[in-house]
Amino acid sequence: MNQASPGPTGARPDPDHPGWLSYGDFTPGSFAAATGKLLFRADGQGRGICRMQVEERHLNLGGSIHGGAVMSFIDMALFAAGRCAGVSEGHYVTLDLTTHFIARGRAGLPLEAHVELVRQTRSLAFLQGVVRQDGQPCYSFIGTLKRLRDRT
Repeated sequence: MNQASPGPTGARPDPDHPGWLSYGDFTPGSFAAATGKLLFRADGQGRGICRMQVEERHLNLGGSIHGGAVMSFIDMALFAAGRCAGVSEGHYVTLDLTTHFIARGRAGLPLEAHVELVRQTRSLAFLQGVVRQDGQPCYSFIGTLKRLRDRT
């Protein structure tokens, strides 16, 4: 397993959240911007945490966090918190992502994805984790990232 990374390329210390990294604000109108600001940091060897602030715009008609918002957040956490957990630097794409919806998420409280790097090979990174809200598990996940070769 790789040593914990200082964070993904382009990440910098977040001025409003000491001890956390962020990308700053995403490009307005981009798909990533719909998630809002992501915060992330290492959480010991082989582990990282990614945080998202849940807002009303992330809810479904029933008042729970929309499944699409959850899946987008987890997918982004695989990259940000995964890199903090020690995923090798490179260009990756999501190969698969399985999520179990354990409990309803709600607005007003942040979601925290606790990501663990299970194993890294030359071209694959295997990750797993749990998303918690207010300390309680809401979603669990397993994902694989595929490293793309530079074609130049």
